[in-house]
Order: sequence, then structure tokens, then C-alpha cells
Amino acid sequence: MIDLHTHSIFSDGVLIPAELIRRCEVLGLDAVAITDHADCSNIDFIIPRIRAAAEELNHVSQVRVVPGIELTHLPPALIAPMVQKARALGAKIVIVHGETIAEPVASGTNRAAILADIDILAHPGLITEDDVKEARERGVFLEISARKGHSLTNGHVARLARELGAELVLNSDAHEPEDLITKRWAEKVAIGAGLTAEEFLRMIRNSESLIG
Repeated sequence: MIDLHTHSIFSDGVLIPAELIRRCEVLGLDAVAITDHADCSNIDFIIPRIRAAAEELNHVSQVRVVPGIELTHLPPALIAPMVQKARALGAKIVIVHGETIAEPVASGTNRAAILADIDILAHPGLITEDDVKEARERGVFLEISARKGHSLTNGHVARLARELGAELVLNSDAHEPEDLITKRWAEKVAIGAGLTAEEFLRMIRNSESLIG
């Protein structure tokens, strides 16, 4: 199991990276991306610290640690330049906080994120068919979320992805220890979204492809 969307104390998570990764190790995960929330004010602070943690932990942990970032509540016009900045700072996984129905995310965020060639569009809410098609063409992965609130539109995302040929990944969006998921729980989330066991395994392979 690979989880490419988790948070530490560098944004609104409650765990330092070492404890986050230790708990993932106990749960049997193979790889985890730490993708703390960022905007223009803190991206320079967060990414170097996640990179430093990943470098040290990868020497000793059974879980591969991937440095990432989740660009969150940015005005759509700022997304593309911030994606470039995140990559320049060394983020291996760039996520954008999509138009979840659980929060007042700016309209147009999904589209701007996809056009910026991010890796994963997190919890994209009631994403449009046109945006799903664009994600397919650009190789942007759409997220099936295990997080409360954000998961309410999983069925919509899964259905459009299946109909239109876009690729999916499944992540925890963990902020606290109880948010972390096992492979078994992740499969239940996938099935609850209307996906098959085979489609769940495809999501795992998609996550593997993102980290090489």
C-alpha cells in the first residue's frame, strides 16, 4: 500500500515526520508522501524540512518517504507558478487541494491545477466531465479520498474517471493517527466508491508509477 497524501506538524497534522512514518510502518505501508499544506507564505519553509526528514528516514525506515506538497486554497491564477516553485524546491509529488464540497475552494481550482501539470488533484469534488478529460490527456491522477467530508464525492469521481478514461489514486489525507489507513481499509473505501477490486489494484499501480 502506498499513501501519497499525508500531513505532519509542518502544516495541520499532529505528528512529526518520524512518528508519522513509524505508524505507517506498523500498518504495513510500503511508501508514504508527506504533503503538507502550502501557499506562497510557507512553501519555502515546508519543502526543505520534509526533504531533510525524508533523507534521514529513508536510511533506516522500511517505509519509503517521499517529499511532497499540497498547494491549498490558492487563487487559481497562482497555481501554475507555485507548482513550478514546488518542483524547483524538490517536491517529488505535487498535489493541489481540489474543489471538495466540504470547503469553500475557489471555482476554477480543479482546471487550473490540471493545466499546471500537477501529479494528483486531491478530492476534486463534483469535477466536470471536461476537467476529467483534461486530466486524462495530461496524465494527472484524480484522488479517491479516505478522509471524512472529502470522501462524499468519491462515487462521482470514480464514475467519471471510469467513463472517460482518467486514472485514479487512493490516499488517506491523514492529519491524525486515526486517519491512517491499511491496504484492507483502502480497498473498502474503493469498493464503497463503486470501484472493483481490480480497479483498486490499478490505483495501487498508479501510485507506484508516481514514485518510480
